[in-house]
Amino acid sequence: RQRARAALRTVRRPAVICRQQAGTLSGGQRQQAAIGRALMTRPGVLMLDEPTAGVSPIVMDELFDRLLEIRRTGIAILMVEQNARRRFLRVLRTVTYSDGQAVATLRPYDGFRVEYTMHYDHPFFADQCQHAAVDVCAATFARDVSRARTFGFLADMDALRAKDMARGGSLDNAIVVDDDGILNEDGLRYDDEFVKHKILDAIGDLYLCGQPILGAFSGYTSGHGANHALLRALLEDPSAYESVTRARL
Repeated sequence: RQRARAALRTVRRPAVICRQQAGTLSGGQRQQAAIGRALMTRPGVLMLDEPTAGVSPIVMDELFDRLLEIRRTGIAILMVEQNARRRFLRVLRTVTYSDGQAVATLRPYDGFRVEYTMHYDHPFFADQCQHAAVDVCAATFARDVSRARTFGFLADMDALRAKDMARGGSLDNAIVVDDDGILNEDGLRYDDEFVKHKILDAIGDLYLCGQPILGAFSGYTSGHGANHALLRALLEDPSAYESVTRARL
């Protein structure tokens, strides 16, 4: 039992998982319990079969954090994806939405690429990377995008709380910026974490179409509203896309 609790502690949910019956666990909890059970054997290699299946994007971020911690203990990790073909929405021609300064575009591309440029007229961002692009697959998402936190400005906090917003925000799950820099003692997870979070936002917005996209997205200061409007414009034009079946990216 001590070894079981030690293994579950590695995935950060010992108290919750140990008290619940297997049939009541969520997808993320089942994955974490399975990893903990495997760690009880003290493996040299941990092989995970579709580790993100049935896991929400929020829990997926936490799961990848735990996997990175396990990897730093010296255990090699292999993540296996099933090779069944799946349906994709393939962009056939360029579609653009603009709303004032914000511009969002989808164009044909053999893969899934997300590019973003942000622009903040704020002293701190003068020296920050405000552009990034990622060819998205399971590996690049986990390594380069998934850990990018949302961010906000200290000067806006009181106004947001007065509107009953940002109630769950803290220095543990968000980056807070003032005129002199960031307030988080642990710094940034990526050198370009700010723009990487915008890429993470865009990936989530595009997945609302119900199928993975084959195409290239580019956004200039676009937020959820502009990204959603772009997706609506694409889906309202049947000549701009097709549904195809192919192997995974």
